[in-house]
Amino acid sequence: MNPRTIVLVSPHGFCAGVERAVEVAETLLRVYPKPVYCLREIVHNTQIIRDLAGRGLIFVDAVADIPEGSTVLFSAHGVSPAVRAAAEARRLAAIDATCPFVTKVHTEVKRYAAQGYTIFLIGHRAHDEVIGVAGEAPDRVIVVETEAEARAATVPDSARVAVMSQTTLSVDETARVLAVLRERFPRLRTPAESDICYATRNRQQAVRETAHCVDHFIILGARNSSNSNRLVEVALAEGCAATLVTTPAEVSALPLTGVATLGLTAGASTPEYVVTDTIDRLKALGFERLELLEVVKEDLHFALPRELKRE
Repeated sequence: MNPRTIVLVSPHGFCAGVERAVEVAETLLRVYPKPVYCLREIVHNTQIIRDLAGRGLIFVDAVADIPEGSTVLFSAHGVSPAVRAAAEARRLAAIDATCPFVTKVHTEVKRYAAQGYTIFLIGHRAHDEVIGVAGEAPDRVIVVETEAEARAATVPDSARVAVMSQTTLSVDETARVLAVLRERFPRLRTPAESDICYATRNRQQAVRETAHCVDHFIILGARNSSNSNRLVEVALAEGCAATLVTTPAEVSALPLTGVATLGLTAGASTPEYVVTDTIDRLKALGFERLELLEVVKEDLHFALPRELKRE
């Protein structure tokens, strides 16, 4: 009988934007006077938030919750101009950990808004990234989540429309929504390159190419992690059973009795130690063999904000 096998798919785990945001937070805690505050979750991952909170980072939901004159960290998801203005009004020293790919979308929205365009923003309207991007031009941005919304949306001038997207969406689903908009608005302006970031695309590709080779896929990530949830959807779309798992302990309760080959990956905000701990638990459940499968190689790193220096 062949040994039960874990197929660990790469790329998985931290992307360059998350890696940078976590390093920014760790540097602040090391070199800045405390307390240091973070506006909302720096990245969507339970373990990271718990770890940073345990080391002194104070997470708040609104700028008004931060004492005047304090230091505030803006998350990897970015914030709106209104939030920046509110922080300035409270004399907060703001350190920006916004992912450069998210900053690119902010810049595109500002550029098109200044030219009088209506901007479709494909994304989840309750997600922190979309809230921040839409805040760049709230009177000109229309958030569309689905093909149905794309078909129903109206604009004042169909000749002056542009489209952007959240960076962590499903590549396939975004393409379908975009196709509807292109059909309705032939003069639709689009970015030179997809707004969906490299890490999101690569992780989805890795799951898509592996889904037919495994009996079940475990995706490690937080419930509110957009890119992690999209990985589950990709596996399911390929006909493979898939489960989002937030902590290694959860794998013990999964129905894996008949699973001989188990796919394993992690969303872009999941730390590597969660992957390692999950593998250890799966081995204890009878998965004896570990196979590493690299679908796409990644080697991208972002510099820290200019206010901070690597030691």
